[in-house]
Amino acid sequence: QVQLVESGGGLVQAGGSLRLSCVASGRAFSGSRVGWFRQAPGKEREYVASIQWSGGTPVYAESVKGRFTVSRDSARSTMYLQMGNLKPEDTAAYYCAVDTLGRISTSALLYNYWGQGTQVTVSS
Repeated sequence: QVQLVESGGGLVQAGGSLRLSCVASGRAFSGSRVGWFRQAPGKEREYVASIQWSGGTPVYAESVKGRFTVSRDSARSTMYLQMGNLKPEDTAAYYCAVDTLGRISTSALLYNYWGQGTQVTVSS
């Protein structure tokens, strides 16, 4: 049984930083792509960033490029989202996800495992 457990969310002032973590368990993830999405109240789930479990070049949404960094530590079965220069519009529930087929895509539909989400609130 695959489990993704996020942590690290919280309340931060604009301009601040947070690091989200997502621990993955239940299967081997080699060949997978791991990603982060977010969803604000009343809005659709939005792609944030992703990277292959084996490493390689990450892909970022334009809205976070230069401010967020996605990474993973395969030895710890953990993925991270380092968020800097946070803005009030970054306020959302953040979800980690895995596409076990390893496709490079911004579509949430292709990710077949999801965490429960962690709330990030940025005050102005």
